[in-house]
Amino acid sequence: MYTKNALLGKKLVLLISLFTFFLVEAQDYSGYNPSSTMINDLVHTKLKVGFDIPNEKLLGEEWVTLKPHFYPTDSLTLDAKGMEISTVKLANGKDLKYSYQNSKLKIQLDKTYKKGEEYEIYIKYTAIPSTVTQKGSAAINSAKGLYFINPRGEEKDKPTQIWTQGETEASSCWFPTIDAPNQKTSQEIYITVPDQYVTLSNGVLKSGIKNSDGTRTDYWKFDQKHAPYLFFMGIGDFAVVKDKWKNIPVEYYVEKEFEPYAKQIFGDTPDMIEFFSNKLQYPYPWEKYSQMVARDYVSGAMENTTSTLHAENAQQKPGQLIDKNSWEPVIAHELFHHWFGDLATNESWANLPVNEAFANYSEYLWLEHKYGKDYAEEHRAEELDGYLNGGENFTKDLIRFQYKDKEDMFDAVSYNKGGLVLHMLRNYLGDDAFYAGMNLYLNQNKYKATEAHHLRLAWEEISGKDLNWFFNQWFFGNGHPKLKVSYTYNDTKKSVTVTITQTQEPKFQFPLDIDIYENGKANHHQVWAKATETNTFEIPSKTKPQLVNVNPDNILLAEITMEKTPEQYIYQYKNTPEYYSRKEAINKLADLQTSNPLALETLLQAASSDPFEGLRVFAISQLDLTNPKVKQKSASVLEKIATSDKKTLVQAEAIKQLGELDAAKYLNLFKKSFESPSYGIKAAAIEASVKGDKALGKELADKVDDKNPGKDLELAIAKALIANQDNSKLDLISKNFLNLLMYAKSQQEADTYFAILRTIMSGDYPVETKNIVDSIVKIYPQAKKYSFGDLMKQVMEASLQMKQGALNINPSNNSLKKQVSMISEGLNKMM
Repeated sequence: MYTKNALLGKKLVLLISLFTFFLVEAQDYSGYNPSSTMINDLVHTKLKVGFDIPNEKLLGEEWVTLKPHFYPTDSLTLDAKGMEISTVKLANGKDLKYSYQNSKLKIQLDKTYKKGEEYEIYIKYTAIPSTVTQKGSAAINSAKGLYFINPRGEEKDKPTQIWTQGETEASSCWFPTIDAPNQKTSQEIYITVPDQYVTLSNGVLKSGIKNSDGTRTDYWKFDQKHAPYLFFMGIGDFAVVKDKWKNIPVEYYVEKEFEPYAKQIFGDTPDMIEFFSNKLQYPYPWEKYSQMVARDYVSGAMENTTSTLHAENAQQKPGQLIDKNSWEPVIAHELFHHWFGDLATNESWANLPVNEAFANYSEYLWLEHKYGKDYAEEHRAEELDGYLNGGENFTKDLIRFQYKDKEDMFDAVSYNKGGLVLHMLRNYLGDDAFYAGMNLYLNQNKYKATEAHHLRLAWEEISGKDLNWFFNQWFFGNGHPKLKVSYTYNDTKKSVTVTITQTQEPKFQFPLDIDIYENGKANHHQVWAKATETNTFEIPSKTKPQLVNVNPDNILLAEITMEKTPEQYIYQYKNTPEYYSRKEAINKLADLQTSNPLALETLLQAASSDPFEGLRVFAISQLDLTNPKVKQKSASVLEKIATSDKKTLVQAEAIKQLGELDAAKYLNLFKKSFESPSYGIKAAAIEASVKGDKALGKELADKVDDKNPGKDLELAIAKALIANQDNSKLDLISKNFLNLLMYAKSQQEADTYFAILRTIMSGDYPVETKNIVDSIVKIYPQAKKYSFGDLMKQVMEASLQMKQGALNINPSNNSLKKQVSMISEGLNKMM
């Protein structure tokens, strides 16, 4: 499962600061959540399903084979949420007594069954996801399990689709099962759909038979074992683009508009399979690999075995892909789950990081392999920011049984911190031992349910090292080191004494890299800090160091405070090769740019010629163009970057800054830049033009003829329309309302967007109202973790009052009645 919590969290923090809401909601982690007790074991699940699409119902039959786990039993309890049960009997025809209440189907078996003795139950049922009562979370914003998208064709330009989402325990919303991650079952499924639709499920499509009523029945079979939450079914009018890895079919299910670009989006998948198979020395373990893109998906993406489901953000145009395939890390993440998560599965939600930490870290591994270390380190820096931005993250163990709700496990601890911890372990063990341990873990635990101790034992067996100290700190503990670092040089001893003080509790022990720079050369040292308040290390140095660089590659997950002079930061930028060291220097030099000419000169050097485009973008973004001296020195540099840098996103950032510097002066440059095929550059040109000539900004925005240009370009168009008080595309503006609000740089700008809200909510705008309501309801589970969850409610309540006022003026307007109902339903979902 891939979520966008870290990025969303950062946006929400910006929104907090904008509206000065600072308190964080207290978290309650009391109470132990055990693994699911195994009384009966799933063996095999056979399903036959059809659909009443307009009424959003699944008509199902199930044959489920089970056996007692150890103790004899004469009863069976299945999870079955939001269903009508019509028949329960043995597969041989004998009726069984049962009760169904509180989402539990309790069945009295015909006799007592002993360990190893299989039995098969037949169930006929109707699944009605609209009646499911379990709620979603910040990570997975709905838990209905089965989703009908535009089932009655009421939404223009939106396809009709059906898809499922099983994690955490929502597969039992569309078929009765033991919905626990420590269960494993094989499966087969017959799916009957209107013939114009294609289907996708786990395993291999064995047949497709057309029926006399205009439907078709597809038969999918999956012979291996996996957890119930990984069951999947996807249906819709998709184009299927075929690819392969060796003799394994690889497929991409996309909307037909994106068929020409499917291989640009997903085409690295075979190379990823090859790369991960080689790294793990464990070939991709399944019969096929398909990826489908769904509308209105409730999270980021989901690793359903052999059949990953992606949110619609995965679908990108060449104008976006020329800048960056923003979905590439997600593609890697879900693929890696097919080893860590699908093959070896967390035995409880408390152990979710044995799935998600690895999938998170696979993003780094792939980016490092394909684009180099700087690119991967930039991604890891974003993960670190996501973890550090949430202060409540510091109180959570990585493996934790004391969660309030299992959904709370899908956070920046399980994901971000988990990946950062694995990076530390990789560097401690070395690559060979790190990957060999992963291979051993997979071989020992394939098709099984696992916990973190299995990982520790595998790495210990391979490396011969005791790793309890590491796991106790990083897996079964919380927080991270917070260090104050200082040093002195002793000319007599020819040595540097480095003092490290831990200010947090509990204290950590850890290896730490320290680079001592003499005569332009780094001498690398690794020291071992004990779990004490103060550690002192004496390191030889023939001359007084030009720079002492602690944790240069930021391998240790820590917050480090160390005083350096402006000259040292300039030296650090110019002489250190590591991404983190260069970025830290750029960050500090940005603070000095208005007072130190050499700092500004170095910052501009970074902006124009750093070897990594990400740091060029960062340096450009840090220029303080409100300062006359910075403006004067930056103008020619930014002009050159905007027109000649080899990377489109670097050009785009320079264009944005020229808009801040003197937009009216550079209008011709913006017009010329808009002709670039890059959507990033087009978006920057529109935004920059608006600052110098609103009409030109709108003129450029009107030239965009792509219905789906992506978030950045849509935001730029929305800003141009708003600046020109043009309400002709309120649909587009309303779709981007929350993003506009989150990126607002001032209260005045935010007020402008609230004025748009008042316009929509005071009139008859059904599509626009739905866009805003859907976006607020979707963001609310994350927003309510912060004190401004109340703000979201207030926005909805005020919207309801305004819309009700419009209805009072036009009481016979059925459209307004539906909009009032829509907002009311949205508010109910937020309760």
